[in-house]
Amino acid sequence: MPSPSTPTLRRVSILATDGVIASTLMHARDFFHLAAMRKDHQLAAGSPPSFETRLVSPDGLPVRSFSNVILAVDGTLEPADVIILPSFWNDLTVCQRYPNVLQWLRDQHAQGSTLCGEATGVFWLAEAGLLDGKEATTYWRFFDQFAARYPSALLNREKHLTDADRLYCASGTTSSSDLYIYLIEHFCGAAVAQTVARDILYEVQRNYAPGRMGFGGQKLHQDAMILQIQQWLEEHFAEKFRFEDVARTHGMSIRNFMRRFQAATGDKPLHYLQRLRIETAKGLLSATRKSVKTVSYEVGYDDASFFARLFRQHTELSPNDYRQQFEQAD
Repeated sequence: MPSPSTPTLRRVSILATDGVIASTLMHARDFFHLAAMRKDHQLAAGSPPSFETRLVSPDGLPVRSFSNVILAVDGTLEPADVIILPSFWNDLTVCQRYPNVLQWLRDQHAQGSTLCGEATGVFWLAEAGLLDGKEATTYWRFFDQFAARYPSALLNREKHLTDADRLYCASGTTSSSDLYIYLIEHFCGAAVAQTVARDILYEVQRNYAPGRMGFGGQKLHQDAMILQIQQWLEEHFAEKFRFEDVARTHGMSIRNFMRRFQAATGDKPLHYLQRLRIETAKGLLSATRKSVKTVSYEVGYDDASFFARLFRQHTELSPNDYRQQFEQAD
């Protein structure tokens, strides 16, 4: 079951417009519909539905997909905890034709909603101005067009997933699947997320390492040196090092480094490093058959017992329990 601190999810809205790639729209709907079923299964019989997933269009009317299928929707633009922006086909001007969608996205994000774009769906976020000064990615074929249209966005051509201040970008179908599992875990708990992953992603093979989500909001600060250190930690998190040496290499005393890092990110350096390691371990436990001892070593801990205790502190589950939720049938 999710911890008491698990945020409440009441509604997921998935945007449908003319030209949408219907498979990406239904892909998102199926993920969150299954999550709701799994979540409701955990609750007592007779409880109200945990959350609803709705297809919405700019005017509440059906839309025509790029493959000429008429898609019915559940309503028009409305408040939601999570908004999914599926991919659309090739016409990059579509976002400019729906100013009410752009304002809806701005308003919902300002009120605390989580916004997710898949492939060209990321263009909605950029057109709304929400990605200015923030890391983003999109489908590789549109890198140049995205960079030319939105020079204020920080396009990362190397990443398949980015997150910044509740704004998530996925480069394609597989990376969006990883994103949806992350959000389901965030809102519904690890048990629900892992059963959904087992049911939908069991045979998925990735050509990339799933990104560590949940750190993007901690990079929205102006301390360039701390940003550089955060990047270094992401690349070297599994190595043996001392923060004293990291501070000295970057021209700071350890006391100044500790103060600046926490002021910029909101985390102490050690806790930030532990989270990097645990998030990586979660991906290895879910996607591989490596032993807990091997996973422990690969994320930087020689002592598997210590790693297991730390994993439980961060997730409220042992590594084996976390993995078993992925494996066990419900």
